[in-house]
Amino acid sequence: MKKAKLSNKELRTLGFSNPETLLLISREANRLLKKRLVSKLDLLQALREMLDNPQSNQWKGSPLLELSELVKSVSTSLLPEPLSIGDTKQVSLNQQPLPYTVFGKDKIEAGAIGQMDRAMSLPISIAGALMPDAHEGYGLPIGGVLATQENVVIPYAVGVDIACRMCMSVYSLPSAQIDNKRNNLSELLVRHTIFGVGAKNKEHVDTSLFDRKEWSSTRFIKANRDLAFSQLGTSGAGNHFVEWGELRVLVDAPDINLPVGDYLALLSHSGSRGFGNEVASHYSKIAMSRIALPREARHLAWLELNSEEGQEYWIAMNLAGEYAAANHREIHAKIARGMGVAPMITIENHHNFAWKEKLPNGKMAVIHRKGATPAGKGDIGIIPGSMTHPGFIVRGKGNPESLNSASHGAGRSMSRAQALRLFTWNDLEDVLKKHRVELLGGDIDEIPMAYKDIEMVMELQKDMVEILAIFQPRIVRMADADRRRR
Repeated sequence: MKKAKLSNKELRTLGFSNPETLLLISREANRLLKKRLVSKLDLLQALREMLDNPQSNQWKGSPLLELSELVKSVSTSLLPEPLSIGDTKQVSLNQQPLPYTVFGKDKIEAGAIGQMDRAMSLPISIAGALMPDAHEGYGLPIGGVLATQENVVIPYAVGVDIACRMCMSVYSLPSAQIDNKRNNLSELLVRHTIFGVGAKNKEHVDTSLFDRKEWSSTRFIKANRDLAFSQLGTSGAGNHFVEWGELRVLVDAPDINLPVGDYLALLSHSGSRGFGNEVASHYSKIAMSRIALPREARHLAWLELNSEEGQEYWIAMNLAGEYAAANHREIHAKIARGMGVAPMITIENHHNFAWKEKLPNGKMAVIHRKGATPAGKGDIGIIPGSMTHPGFIVRGKGNPESLNSASHGAGRSMSRAQALRLFTWNDLEDVLKKHRVELLGGDIDEIPMAYKDIEMVMELQKDMVEILAIFQPRIVRMADADRRRR
């Protein structure tokens, strides 16, 4: 197996640009990888957390302590360099953040609220809300909903995995099929899913998305078309999954042709893969070179939508959304074909995206939902739990305080690094056995105890969504531990 290594290009993407800094961070990071003290995926995530909060003490007692001290020592030199003299506009934050609603404030870490406060202090921000699953992210917290003036977009408020989304296929088969056909269902997951960075898919069902003219609309999109094509029908690492489960529909939902009953269902969670990551990284660097915010808020730099770069990003973001949807369709189509049965309905929604919408006061805005589910009145969405805890099909109530949004899941209660320190494979196997869940792949950092209580999260947003159905995972496919690098 090829040893993982962190390249200078990857470090520059994170924000390390000074040659001496690159050398120091690269040397320590690759020492950790060489000794297999951490996976590349977790190392990248840890570096993002360190950059967002260099003064954090969470790395004490961790193999990453020395790396965190290095990041802390060089953090003042990590501002992005301007593209050229005169291109960068210095912008200050407002002295006080605009007021916004926090759902379940006592269940949300101070770091996430601090990140949201900074976002609400931007001179372009006009409204916001923090969902009950919120936790610290990169720039805007996960679970953050931010409305900005209608002529700007913040790439990092959309997120690195643009259009990360949920998709569920519901079959007119009884949920008991999971026990009766467990081996067959497990085999379908293994045979028809591909996980991990760099993974390619050579057997496609439908590539018609790539006939769209947008793939030739900009030089950047053209350059990344082949990457997108090669990963169509694949899933990422981290918390991405494809799983079989039992769906219990509680109330008739004629608007989506879903009557009360118990069904076999397939649920997937992933996004726009390497293409979305490249879009986010490329245009975030441009934004940070155009708008120079204080260091702690630098990733909230924006692009003007009437600029060339802003228009390019908006096209690429929307294309990444279509691509993410096509990814899910590819996976679900292969599995349905393998079963020889077509699903009765398919439900899906984004939760890392930006939309042009009207605010409750009638004003147009760009609403960024980073790890938040659209929940306008009548909107149908999916909110997952964990690999052992239930997920939910919901109908939005159009709550103005949440900006027509809801959580995108349970939300992490601890970082990946903390989970790896606190739990073992025996802990994971015990909880899987207790809940009668079969896990294919996966790693300790996704252990259910690293997540908040989904029942509590749903209670905190009962004024935002109505629960239509409950999904209980039974056979879960995730990236193997040695494939979790991005």
